[in-house]
Amino acid sequence: MKKIVFLFIALLTVAFVAGCGSDKAGTASQAAAPAKTVLKVGATPVPHAEILKVVKPILAKEGIDLQIIEMSDYVRPNMAVADKELDANFFQHIPYLKKFSAEHNLQLTYTAAVHIEPMGIYSKKVKNLNDVPNGAQVAIPNDPTNGGRALLLLAKAGLIKLKDGAGINATTKDIIDNPKNLKVVELEAPQLPRALDDVTLAVINTNYALEAKLVPTKDALFIEQKDSPYVNVLVVRKGDENRPEIQALTKALTSDAVRKFINEKYKGAVVPAF
Repeated sequence: MKKIVFLFIALLTVAFVAGCGSDKAGTASQAAAPAKTVLKVGATPVPHAEILKVVKPILAKEGIDLQIIEMSDYVRPNMAVADKELDANFFQHIPYLKKFSAEHNLQLTYTAAVHIEPMGIYSKKVKNLNDVPNGAQVAIPNDPTNGGRALLLLAKAGLIKLKDGAGINATTKDIIDNPKNLKVVELEAPQLPRALDDVTLAVINTNYALEAKLVPTKDALFIEQKDSPYVNVLVVRKGDENRPEIQALTKALTSDAVRKFINEKYKGAVVPAF
């Protein structure tokens, strides 16, 4: 009987010691797990947030928690980066970044040129630009760079003529020939797809066209060529370009995985710029 009691006590002792050892090992293991670096990036839903979702698991393997904050306007993302609410944003092209930064005195720059979204002219009322009636309403974005870009596209399509030297900052005042007496209406960029029910033509940024289930390469009556200078970029605060997590995101956004995704997903409606 004594032997049995002794054996039972011995077994309890071994179990207790093993349990303590296991708990210490677990605690040590937990303590050794490195903390993830959080990286907050603002982006419009399509295609920018979709592209960021491709690189999220890539960054996770490097210990970076990419948090994608979806935004649907062209103002808040830049202000949020400048105010350090976001680490970066991904929604805009270079001409817009430069003009917005100058007008708001923001110290922003870009680290990656990712893709081009060819702007297109759309309609629910005509199937050919030759059928646009006299006095038709044409909706364009009301922000300066995209408005100028839209006017340049209308000019390239032969609907209007702009004065010499009117570049990306062109306004309606630069129209010198308007044979169809088109009435240009300036609207917030996100509203343009919805305006198609009310206007004859709308010049729409591809991200908003895609959100509205329009297929630029099929539905646009006229579209920018692939050599467009309006490259969409990853934007950060000046001085943050060399942060390891920013460099990792820059590398991931210009990877073969992203190029393949853009080509297969958007089929020419979005074009890789790297």
